[in-house]
Amino acid sequence: MCRFLIFKGKEPIRLSHLLTRPAHSIINQSFDSRLRLDRRRPINGDGFGVAYYPLDKELEEDGPCLFKAITPAWNNQNLETLAEKTKSSLVFAHVRASTYGVLSETNCHPFTYHSLCFMHNGGISNFKRIKRVLLNHIDDEYLNFLQGGTDSECAFALFLDTLHKLGHDPRKRDGDFGHEALRSALLKTIEYIKDWTLALRKDSRLDGELDSEPSLLNFAVTDGSTVVVSRYITSRTDEAASLHFSSGSRFIETSPGEYRMERLDRNQDVIMVASEPLTFERGDWTAVPTNSVLTIRKQTILLHPIVDEYYQEDPLYLRSSKLAESKGLMGAVPLAKAVEKNVPPLEREGRSRPISATAHLV
Repeated sequence: MCRFLIFKGKEPIRLSHLLTRPAHSIINQSFDSRLRLDRRRPINGDGFGVAYYPLDKELEEDGPCLFKAITPAWNNQNLETLAEKTKSSLVFAHVRASTYGVLSETNCHPFTYHSLCFMHNGGISNFKRIKRVLLNHIDDEYLNFLQGGTDSECAFALFLDTLHKLGHDPRKRDGDFGHEALRSALLKTIEYIKDWTLALRKDSRLDGELDSEPSLLNFAVTDGSTVVVSRYITSRTDEAASLHFSSGSRFIETSPGEYRMERLDRNQDVIMVASEPLTFERGDWTAVPTNSVLTIRKQTILLHPIVDEYYQEDPLYLRSSKLAESKGLMGAVPLAKAVEKNVPPLEREGRSRPISATAHLV
């Protein structure tokens, strides 16, 4: 399936240092992933997209710049040129392997709405069965916003509608909704999808007609200031699609194609979140625990557990990675398992836990 990457820094970075130059950049991952376990479909060639917030604040008023194409990311000269000539301090990038929707630019991530930007890695279980419920739930403005046919874009429309119904206008031009508003809307979006799919399974008329696999909901959203990312699966026993973060002083090139996260102090001047690590340095990346939400607020990383019927209180509980591996959604499993053992229990009350820039693997 898909892969995504988020960069948020105090200082802007040239996009090529994220997208094209690293040996394991998100573009190279789309055709040559040395960390991906599933080899049955090792290509993410169904289009790509990159959204970046401009450095000129006047240009940033109505959201990010957006470049999408249906050509494979590794074979697009315009992307390579753009990446070499563009800098930004907040970047969302996505490479697609389609599950729902035809091959078209409208179905490529990220999706944007005024200052908001959204992308997804995974899939909504029995989406064709709950699509009508979802579309009937949202207001006309967000229904008419839809241009493609993917579960991911519908999830974004649901998020926008949810944010609106929580008292925030998604058309707000200057962004900055605050981390609590974005996180609440994202968690409520996940709750709606979970509840609708659970209701399907209770309908005896649909016995034998439903896909038994859980939903994989790695969502990422930003308003240009705060970033909120979920790693979630509707299962108590399976791992969600892989998700990692890295933070430090600088993301630097040590030799052609080789990068590492430099840590000169405890500051988190650079924060990255990725489906797969961009470097092969074991100490550069930390796995986000399954069924939790990560928030980047003013260069501070916060983790919240998603406490529902799929939550595991025991931080040492080992979920099965077979499902995510079978879908090509699990990269660097040793990283994930090693770190989740090292993450202290998160509060049941949902309180956040700051993550130090010096977090590392053992």
